[in-house]
Amino acid sequence: MPTYTIKKGDTLYEIAKAHHTTVEAIEKANPGINPKTLQIGQVIQLPGGGGSKPPPTQPGNGGGDIVGAHGGSNGGGGYVNYSGPASAYPPRDKWASYDALWKQNRALMKFNDSDQEIAWIKEAIETVSRSSRVDVRAILCIIVQESGGNPRIPTTNNGVRNPGLMQSHNGAEFNPARPKESILQMVRDGSEGTKDGDGLKQLLAKYGNYYEAFRGYNSGSVNKGNLNDPVGATGDYVQKAANRLMGHSWPGM
Repeated sequence: MPTYTIKKGDTLYEIAKAHHTTVEAIEKANPGINPKTLQIGQVIQLPGGGGSKPPPTQPGNGGGDIVGAHGGSNGGGGYVNYSGPASAYPPRDKWASYDALWKQNRALMKFNDSDQEIAWIKEAIETVSRSSRVDVRAILCIIVQESGGNPRIPTTNNGVRNPGLMQSHNGAEFNPARPKESILQMVRDGSEGTKDGDGLKQLLAKYGNYYEAFRGYNSGSVNKGNLNDPVGATGDYVQKAANRLMGHSWPGM
């Protein structure tokens, strides 16, 4: 198995991105590794050949190098009460495929959105996945979780202004005069962050896995031993996100 020597400023997220693998795969190959305490000169194992190119995107997934657009299951099944630390939640290689999740969530978006708006949301998700290197399925499911995919969802403000499709940290909201552009910006703000707060990209780099990143996105802080701890926000936020990523269905989803 290839190895990599930690340099100043490295994170598992950036190492995984550079070597076409995932944070979860690196953690599995290096039991006991702590993403927050990497040491310069530390040697880690790189899974899956390390420098190999990622598989090509499958037809129908939007083309280009979209993270998470290939592979995955067909989804299905009912709600599961996931709990505990991130290791107790489904790994990325068990998530439903992007095609399956898009089909499921497009049906939910149709309650609020026109076909053109849905097409713009899909284009924005795929564009931002390419630039942020955040899994396209995670972006999609957090959009649906935060807003139901409704670009006109009202802005909330409980001490922090949270507008738009991803209820970002003081980012953009829907502009009916520039609908396509504002949809793209809303997805960028939630995925890549704003000048006032982190997006999924920064939180994934900080915590080293998607589930803790989701808790950080919702709460601003994380109880790593119990991701259902709301830390002042929504208790089942991570649990619901995991169910969405698995393609599960439940009443009121």
